[in-house]
Amino acid sequence: MTTNTILLLLLSLVIAGGLSFFQYFFKAKNKSNVISFLAFLRFLAIFGLLLLLINPIMTKNALEVTKTPLAIAVDNSSSITALKSDKKVTELYQKLISNPALKEKFEIQSYQFDADFKPSEQFDFKGKQTNLDEVAKNLKSINKNLIFPTVIITDGNQTTGNDYVYRFDPVNKVYPLVVGDTTTFFDLKINQLNVNKYAFHKNKFPVEVFLQYAGDKNTTANFTISQGNTVVAKESVSFSPSKKTATLNLLLPADKVGLQIFKASISSNLKEKNSYNNIKNFAVEIIDQKSTIAIVSVINHPDIAALKRSIEVNAQRKVILAKPNELNLLQDASVLVLYQPNSAFKAIFDNNKLAATNTFIITGNSTDFNFLNQQQKNLVFNMSNQIEDYLTEFQPQFNLFAIDNIGFENFPPLQNLFGTITTNGNVSVLLSSKIRNVSTNAPLLAFAENQGKRTAYLLGENSWKWRLQSHIDNQSFDKYDVFVDKIIQYLATATSKKSLVVTHESFYNSGEAIVINAQYFNKNYEFDEKARLTITVTNAATKQSKNYDLLKGNNSFSVNLDGLTAGKYNFSVKELNSNTSYSSHFEILDFDIEKQFVNPDVLKLKQLALQTNGKAFFENQADELIQQLLENKEYKSIEKNISTKTPLIDWVWLLILIAALLTTEWFVRKYNGLL
Repeated sequence: MTTNTILLLLLSLVIAGGLSFFQYFFKAKNKSNVISFLAFLRFLAIFGLLLLLINPIMTKNALEVTKTPLAIAVDNSSSITALKSDKKVTELYQKLISNPALKEKFEIQSYQFDADFKPSEQFDFKGKQTNLDEVAKNLKSINKNLIFPTVIITDGNQTTGNDYVYRFDPVNKVYPLVVGDTTTFFDLKINQLNVNKYAFHKNKFPVEVFLQYAGDKNTTANFTISQGNTVVAKESVSFSPSKKTATLNLLLPADKVGLQIFKASISSNLKEKNSYNNIKNFAVEIIDQKSTIAIVSVINHPDIAALKRSIEVNAQRKVILAKPNELNLLQDASVLVLYQPNSAFKAIFDNNKLAATNTFIITGNSTDFNFLNQQQKNLVFNMSNQIEDYLTEFQPQFNLFAIDNIGFENFPPLQNLFGTITTNGNVSVLLSSKIRNVSTNAPLLAFAENQGKRTAYLLGENSWKWRLQSHIDNQSFDKYDVFVDKIIQYLATATSKKSLVVTHESFYNSGEAIVINAQYFNKNYEFDEKARLTITVTNAATKQSKNYDLLKGNNSFSVNLDGLTAGKYNFSVKELNSNTSYSSHFEILDFDIEKQFVNPDVLKLKQLALQTNGKAFFENQADELIQQLLENKEYKSIEKNISTKTPLIDWVWLLILIAALLTTEWFVRKYNGLL
């Protein structure tokens, strides 16, 4: 409180006392106790009013203690149950959170993780995947800029996500609490099986198998791949204490068209604790033809290589590279990708007027836009010679095919000549352009259809940077490659218009997300947001059926069928208003990745502890872990002085008190006949 405020308060005391004295004692003949009481009431009321006028700032100091967070993350995946450690995990968790000394020293944070990560104090151990990478990523965000310890109660067997050893912040110690029997049991395991999703009829397709052995004796195992009752491949594999792994590369015949289910298995004459990981089912769709995509260009550019890689991720696609004068190479092409066309492409455009092959035109700094204006009428280009960078803006109302926003706004800009681009006729825009975050309302990726011929336009070069950025954002090229595949699929598909388009896979592994997407179009072939879509899924063996509603997204409807058991299923999608329907089938392969483990991954958890300067503990060492956390002097509570300043005018009770004093004074005077 300042000196001026103190002087004003003293002056207020004098004024309040003087006015009270003048009111009740100056020239007063009667100086009874009632008068004195009334003078006191008047003094308090006037002083209170003067206090409000002065409005001094009241400062309140309080001590606040901030404890160090202690993150306890519990593995909620079904592998904990498979290793018969679910009760032990719950017991260890309760022991940690109920320890009085830990609660005194730390702010305990409880989490669970399987495929996802979330706060929780109850665990059911039914998670279908284990992702320790999610623990690292989320804890960095939750306790940002803090030094804190993390206890992870887990078996360390990760089934999805990035390798967790180097994902945790090395500044913050991690203490894995390892659960599960670490005794080495005899075990043969199909650790991984790699096979292409598609193969071509009358060819052979490769299968790569990684086998793993746990034990202390020499043994010989038999590995077989069978289809139904027929063995299609068989090999004998030897293991020893010094040879724990084996890799097999096999070629299987693609004799039958359609979805083919195979079973890989490994066995020996010795009994195993876990035989579930001896078998792995896999499926391959055998197709009898391959569509050819021709990329035509007169220049070399990294866009071409990136586009070729994205297209050929789908085994049904084959990419050929050609020059504009190599017309003989283009006869069997399903789609022509014309990269930065100029006058050298005239023969291709002339030939395609009769062939009517769907085209994908990509422009850039080397494009002859005057020539392009002469060869097509969907877009009108009025361009300068100045190079400009164009950012992307996703258009969610796009409805030609189902597509999600894969982070287009974060992609690097494409380069194209500066100018105006206007649409002519029926053109659908998926991506529009921005210049320095200012929308131009001009297309960047657009689609047109005229008299049965489809054309796509990507107006800018350097889309190879998009693919790299997508990998940085998602640690995978998958999302970008699916985006390119949908463009090619749209161009390669016959132009007959269907009102109900359903997208699904032929097979799924149990534990994977089973998502079916659908689009319904009205008579004008516009996406109908008011459509009512349902799906009936029937188990082919038991004939049991389940009905689901498809939920609307940005430009499609979808349903998640997680929870279905392994087996063959028939399904039918129906639009209720028009009774339009689509029927097909899929198969769920029996594979529970969480049942593949016999022991906890002690080695990797110890690596994680070493990487973060922590220490790994086993389930019988919980007391030692608690002791180490308590003795660690890095984790101290922080005591802060919290100063709160409040203006006196905010004190509502002071106003009430003044009103009460004046009211009391009035009633006393009234009662004593002084009014």
